[in-house]
Amino acid sequence: MKEVKNRCLTCSVFFVLFFLFSLLFFQTIDYKSRLLLFFPRRFSNSTLCHGRLRQLKIYMYDLPRQFNVGMLDPKLPVTAESNLAWMGSGGLRRQHSVEYWMMASLLYEGNGENGSTREAVRVMDPDDADLFFVPFFSSLSFNIHGLNMSDPNTVDQKLQRDMVKILRSSNQWIKSGGRDHIIPLHHPNAFRHYRDKVNSSIFIIADFGRTMNIAKLAKDVVAPYAHMVESYFNDDEEDPYDTRKTLLFFRGRTKRKEEGKVRMKLHKMLVGTPDVIYEEGDASEEGFKTSTEGMRSSKFCLHPAGDTPSSCRLFDAIVSHCIPVIVSDRIELPFENELDYKEFSIFFSVNEALTPSYMLTRLRGITEHEWMKMWRQLKSISHHFEFQYPPKKDDAVNMIWRQLRHKLPAIKLSVHRNRRLKIPDWW
Repeated sequence: MKEVKNRCLTCSVFFVLFFLFSLLFFQTIDYKSRLLLFFPRRFSNSTLCHGRLRQLKIYMYDLPRQFNVGMLDPKLPVTAESNLAWMGSGGLRRQHSVEYWMMASLLYEGNGENGSTREAVRVMDPDDADLFFVPFFSSLSFNIHGLNMSDPNTVDQKLQRDMVKILRSSNQWIKSGGRDHIIPLHHPNAFRHYRDKVNSSIFIIADFGRTMNIAKLAKDVVAPYAHMVESYFNDDEEDPYDTRKTLLFFRGRTKRKEEGKVRMKLHKMLVGTPDVIYEEGDASEEGFKTSTEGMRSSKFCLHPAGDTPSSCRLFDAIVSHCIPVIVSDRIELPFENELDYKEFSIFFSVNEALTPSYMLTRLRGITEHEWMKMWRQLKSISHHFEFQYPPKKDDAVNMIWRQLRHKLPAIKLSVHRNRRLKIPDWW
């Protein structure tokens, strides 16, 4: 009892001193900001405050169906009552479907049923909006209409051109110059003809491989691919380290261009190595089944760059609870302001990975205790990479909206500065 009284007295003295110190040096008392200085950063930024953040208010443009769900089904109405399960085929159409899931989350009208939750809600009055969402399925448009890249007059190009006209005639766009508008450009070739016409907007991208000259980390959001293999929800073996017999697994196309040339070099180095699987594979149902089995039975899953720094393979590994081995010199990763990938991934530069024996020696040197620690962390964060409808707490689409909320102050600053500038921005 005496010890409790002493603690209470100590706390009382501390707060009296804090009060006097604040009056003397600050002439005001900002209890929240001052007191949070005494708490750990992770606690103050997340546990204490996260639950109090309001939902992001999003105004979604009402576009003709040919810009979005009409590509999936010409008769599909744009309503919450529609069948909002993903109806596209597999392969690239699903990998880059973030545009679809963001739109679906805004159409959802439920509130808490079956564990659903939303970081962002749709508002019908643009004056109430924090940000503006443009539901143009630019990735799907390329995959359906624009694959013949030598043809300058594709349906995809026409949709892009019409989209720019719609935006530039909008009062909301004119007010901000598009700085508070969200445009998904997840496929590396999405919106490729007219990106420079909308480059003040907030892009939802997979990486910066082909948008380096337009996209900026300060304003844009890196979103995960939708994974292609089934999630490993029953991964509860008593001894997963010994159960996963393969040390390192890779299955995919080995012949790529640009950055992807590293895949061919790794293939020459690793093929035929005991306890390593490095094989050619394609995006087919049988291929996904084989990849699922391989990832679930491997300790590490290799993620070398493809045509761009990222690929779906990374997120397949995450939901398979196979420790990602990332080989890239300039990859940007989703949700990195909240997730520390070093806790559940291994990173190699291209030079390190191509140094004979270097990578395998490093992986074989990771102890069972170290691997188990990463594996448990991987299991605990894999739900952040699930796209689903209705959206659920901390899933992929909610995480994307949360990243946009983090960028909102900088976006507002940019919009306000743009309104008063008389000369081109000197920055």
